[in-house]
Amino acid sequence: MSSLSVFFSPISITSISPEHGFLSSQLGNVIQAYETDFPTWEESDKPQLAIVGVQEDRASINNNGTDKAPDAVRKHLYTLYQGDYKMNIVDLGNIKAGNTIQDTYVALKSVVEELVKANILPIIIGGGQDLTYAQYLGYQNLERKIELAIVDSRFDLNQEEAENVSLNSRSYVNHIILHQPDYLFNLNSIAYQTYLVSKESINMYDKLFFNATRVGMIAGRMDQSEPLIRAADMISFDIGAIRASEAPGNANAIPNGLYGDEACQLARYAGMSDKCTSIGFYELNPTFDPMEQTAMLVSQMVWCFIDGYYNRKQDTPLYPKSSYIIYRTTLENEEHELVFVKSKKSDRWWIQVPYFGSKSVNERYYLVPCRYEDYQLAISGEMPDLWWKTHQKLQ
Repeated sequence: MSSLSVFFSPISITSISPEHGFLSSQLGNVIQAYETDFPTWEESDKPQLAIVGVQEDRASINNNGTDKAPDAVRKHLYTLYQGDYKMNIVDLGNIKAGNTIQDTYVALKSVVEELVKANILPIIIGGGQDLTYAQYLGYQNLERKIELAIVDSRFDLNQEEAENVSLNSRSYVNHIILHQPDYLFNLNSIAYQTYLVSKESINMYDKLFFNATRVGMIAGRMDQSEPLIRAADMISFDIGAIRASEAPGNANAIPNGLYGDEACQLARYAGMSDKCTSIGFYELNPTFDPMEQTAMLVSQMVWCFIDGYYNRKQDTPLYPKSSYIIYRTTLENEEHELVFVKSKKSDRWWIQVPYFGSKSVNERYYLVPCRYEDYQLAISGEMPDLWWKTHQKLQ
């Protein structure tokens, strides 16, 4: 991993620590941070999580200043206390802005790729949400389809110039969708606000069988979004999805959106997902955060993600079969039997969607996280929307 050191600049712990220093159980005393020597480790004791700051704001639309976010978040994150579990986390420092923004993308892509290959989960902090594209590129050489979840009030999709639009924080989704080779299996947009999204964009999502969930659909019912996050390999969180009263530190902050505790709940769901291998927290701008309220909130979101990670159930259905309950139901006028799987350990649900619509019992299937309500829908005689959309993508 020392080869990654060329991308990073060290951080100054003294500049972000309290006068008395950190207490023994505060994260600042637990995380191995890059101050003078770049972190190294033995294979037998490699870290599970790696904090990656990104000092880049050149493509953050109307929000210059996001390059200062990493240290603003660290200042508060390091004072939080660790949970009741043993942590092994490194802070690799900050990826320096390259001579061009493309250099920064290449650096972040390389870092994400190396860490994911080594089974170390990167927690990316700072920069505009255009960095989601570089995060996505980190999966290109893994030779498998991936699912992406984006928490945002908008779709960040340019419908006017779909194929020739420049890459920025409002158009990066175009670049992900059109990227070749295509290894995007599914995209889940969570907490969007209808008046900020064109009907053309919503129609495009429908045509591609992507999932989009309005903030009103999950308000007060955050568990509705848990399966969408559990399905994702990588997650991108735009701080602008949180209402301005809770997170003013964003030049594009708006009145409505998620509450702070809801954002923390989503972050914890992401941490608990056995499938999640990277997450990015983007668009925090300390320039608009004089009371540091937003930086505090993002630090708590990162803490909730870490807490979720160390409370993973490792129960994505595999073996032994005795750990799961299988439910089967057949819809009237449907040739497919719907098979649901419930974990005895966590009470979480999945639905099996066979490849290519095969009726063969031995045919492989795609496992999709779902809710108990999807099972109730099936036994009442209705096809869950989740099954149908996945089935279309598998054809």
